Amino acid sequence: MSGGVQTVLTDLWQRRWPDCPPVGYKLRDPYRDVWVRFHSLPESKRYATDESEYAVVLRRYNTVLDELFAGGDVYVITPVWTTESEVPPFQPDARYWQSLLVEDDPDPEFRTYCHLFAARRPWRHGCLDELLRNVADDKVAGIFVTDTQMRRIHYPYDGGADVFLTTPEERDRTRDRHAHWLSASPSGL
Repeated sequence: MSGGVQTVLTDLWQRRWPDCPPVGYKLRDPYRDVWVRFHSLPESKRYATDESEYAVVLRRYNTVLDELFAGGDVYVITPVWTTESEVPPFQPDARYWQSLLVEDDPDPEFRTYCHLFAARRPWRHGCLDELLRNVADDKVAGIFVTDTQMRRIHYPYDGGADVFLTTPEERDRTRDRHAHWLSASPSGL
């Protein structure tokens, strides 16, 4: 990714999500008014145990992803967490975007960096199934998918997905469409 695209991504992020670094799990608190969480399995079960449950997990992820991104391109943002400030190598289709110092400890061995990589691709139903299955199994964490204007974010985790929309009204419509995937907890978690 060229320096120009890195700057564009950073500018888009700062314009849309200025109260938070581009780390999915940190978005919920400052952007509660546009956030909704969907669980991956009935009764808030966290992990799939057979292929029929994996089918439910992937269907739920893809249903929301289709609603958010069908017909457009997306950025798949993948973090690499290290204790080193040097940018690690990554996969060939993703390009380095930026590095964040997430935990600034006086002892360098306890500092944590998040190196972000972005891959732009056309959204197609099922195109991220392998990655999403790894997320569901907690083999991969911290990825998020966003449109090319960074207006909407889908942040999958092992057990569900946090979704950030453009307005509280859009959030409510999306939440209501999939009310049976919500947590029974008043906090939405």
